[in-house]
Amino acid sequence: MIPANLKYTKDHEWIRVEGDHAFVGITAYAQEQLGDIVFVEIETVGETLAIGESFGSIEAVKTVSDLFMPVSAEILEVNPALEGTPEIINSDPYGKGWMVKLALTNAAEISELMDAAAYTELVNG
Repeated sequence: MIPANLKYTKDHEWIRVEGDHAFVGITAYAQEQLGDIVFVEIETVGETLAIGESFGSIEAVKTVSDLFMPVSAEILEVNPALEGTPEIINSDPYGKGWMVKLALTNAAEISELMDAAAYTELVNG
């Protein structure tokens, strides 16, 4: 199930905007492709990054993947739950498994992302 209230990237990140802030995570499709997630490394708190820049990495049992910014923003916070229980991304990718909280630097970029229908088409081919 792909939530309709989020926007999506071709790299399988989602973003949920709440006022001037936003939360970012990976989609259910992405976590299924990765498998059991064992570690999340995000060392970019306090940095302002542009669309497409890597803000960290996610490690599963057999692979490591970069995480990419869906919009230009400052990273305000990393989800503290990920340090002790990164597998929460597998069980709740759209809720408790969020990765970073952002301060948007260009809210207009949100409109360039995919809605749920377009993302569904991307993953279902």
